[in-house]
Amino acid sequence: MNFGVYVHIPYCIQRCRYCDFTTFEQNSIMPPQEYLALLEKEISTRAIQISQQDLTSLYFGGGTPSLLPVNYIQKIINKLGAMGLHITDSTEVTIEINPTTVDQQKIKDYLSLGINRFSVGAQTFSDELLKLCGREHNVHQTRECLDWLAHLTTNFSLDILYGLPKQSFAQLRFDLEAAMSFHPQHISAYCLTLPQGHPMNQNRPKEKIQIDMLECITDSLNAKGLKQYEISNFANPGFESQHNLLYWKDQAYWGIGLSAHSSFPHLPHSQMGLRFWNPKDFKTYIHQVNNPRAQEAFPHEYLDSSQFEKLNIWESLTDFCHISLRLNEGLSKDALRYRFGPEAVNLLEIKFKELLLNKLVQLSSRGWSLTALGRRLSNQVFFSTTFLKEDFPG
Repeated sequence: MNFGVYVHIPYCIQRCRYCDFTTFEQNSIMPPQEYLALLEKEISTRAIQISQQDLTSLYFGGGTPSLLPVNYIQKIINKLGAMGLHITDSTEVTIEINPTTVDQQKIKDYLSLGINRFSVGAQTFSDELLKLCGREHNVHQTRECLDWLAHLTTNFSLDILYGLPKQSFAQLRFDLEAAMSFHPQHISAYCLTLPQGHPMNQNRPKEKIQIDMLECITDSLNAKGLKQYEISNFANPGFESQHNLLYWKDQAYWGIGLSAHSSFPHLPHSQMGLRFWNPKDFKTYIHQVNNPRAQEAFPHEYLDSSQFEKLNIWESLTDFCHISLRLNEGLSKDALRYRFGPEAVNLLEIKFKELLLNKLVQLSSRGWSLTALGRRLSNQVFFSTTFLKEDFPG
């Protein structure tokens, strides 16, 4: 089985107006060296309960991990290795970077550590829209960072936001052309998602326009050779995000650090899946990392009940369907049968009947996948493939 590790670094230059992740401005929380000590303590205690194995992926996310000194990243890698979680030649090692937090030498230093994938938070190539989002970097800094990455022939991905206030199709096309001029191996295109009442909801494109924007992105990037392999993700063949594929293919991953989430779908004592997550506040996180039981029990056995869930079959099956359908390859009948038994295939055949008639999904010998229309209206498909307790009487 594949296995990945996610390390959360909560430090940021600024708090973006749309962000809902657990992040803080760098001078408002504990010094980075103290946070590093907590990460090392969490690894050395909790990893005892994790099987020693080679890592499929190691992902440094945030926040802005590139704010940390390079040697801090090295220490985290070393600590994981000391606990039997090894980086190999085939491990994908990703770090998220902000254009203002790296230079050419720092990128070279990351490469020397074994980091082989860079995720750049470009968001847009419009200074006006960057300012509206509360981003500190400007377009010139983004271009400079991408120039360095391209010059060093690195494997890098860009994040692009769409559905921004006052954003036009012309601006979106310009963003796509600008991004592709640097020949990235991967682009993630995310629709701005905000709670009701958020001030950035004013003057945003209507939902139908947002759907049309995704279609524009898909057509543009596919034409340039970056193929859509997941609703929001596009890559040259062979450069799909291995870490995100762990999420979408129901594989195990361990999250380390403040607010980090973990998922273990195939544990003996929780056959339908176990998820647990660290708290968002430092006081509770420090207390739990220092819990003496950490070396004796799997984390959910000593965490607060609000920090873990053992999935029921209807919850696990729903998640399995939704994450599989996000991928262009779709939901495999064999994988479904192996994970949940033949009854699950029968249940899905019933739920898919109307979706097939409405041409939202298509059926092949392998299984079901979204059509182009289904990707546009994916929320309808996900609603129709949600299972409830009543679907499993007895």
